[in-house]
Amino acid sequence: MMIPDHYERQAMLEIQHWKNPRAGGSLRAFKVINKPLDSLGNAILQAPGIGGILQGVIIALTGICNDLAQLSVRPQAIFEEFRRDGWSGVASLGDIGALSLAGIDKTVGSLSAKYKGLALAEGMGAGLTGIAGLALDIPSLITLNLRAVGEYATYYGFDINKQEEKLFALQIMGLVSSPSDAAKNIAMAQLAAITRDTAKKRTWRQLEKHALVKIIQEIAKTLGIRLTKAKLAQTVPIVGAVVGGGYNVYFTTQVCDAAYYLYRERFLSMRFGPQVTAVAVRPA
Repeated sequence: MMIPDHYERQAMLEIQHWKNPRAGGSLRAFKVINKPLDSLGNAILQAPGIGGILQGVIIALTGICNDLAQLSVRPQAIFEEFRRDGWSGVASLGDIGALSLAGIDKTVGSLSAKYKGLALAEGMGAGLTGIAGLALDIPSLITLNLRAVGEYATYYGFDINKQEEKLFALQIMGLVSSPSDAAKNIAMAQLAAITRDTAKKRTWRQLEKHALVKIIQEIAKTLGIRLTKAKLAQTVPIVGAVVGGGYNVYFTTQVCDAAYYLYRERFLSMRFGPQVTAVAVRPA
């Protein structure tokens, strides 16, 4: 039986600290920022005219974002990074499972900085165009962040092209965009369930694939609606670019943090068993 080393034990503590809002983790920030934006967005979307049209366009585009994002992830480039860092035997996702968590974390480095910079530029550009820009800004933000999640997944040895992995990636996005404790807790519980199932080597039966597709579609729809509400503030003239860029960086920071901690947890769960996973939030 494998025993976690000091670095891995410390990582487990860091993960639980992040997941526990009472310990000051960043999950608390989700509700503080998302809830008032969600309420304001509700009022605007319920107004006749552009609200319904905009929402319909974004929901339709969001549905294809996950596939587009994950197709753009380049596993071979990530394997090459590992080899440059001294892990010469890494040529596939399976090889990553034999590495140390400390070594993987080192190669991951400041991945989030790249995506925060891209999100800032995209959000500021879209913010200058007002409400018309949202129809492209939100799917672009979703695609960018799903690609970030896909890269984190690949660094920690998970195949983002599998349906269950696409579901896990969207659940991360759903967690970050959750406007309430109840929604956040449901998303966290679902993420924990997938982590436990994969750690137990459970297979996703063929009969479950149709259900998986429907779940993925529903999460994509909900995500599109939540982000539409949150980003309507950037349609205000003059301040739009600042709000658009600022929200994109905030959202991308939370997504990258969530992906970092949750994929590290999954890596540890695969190595030491599903008991590593704990949902340190109150039940919804």
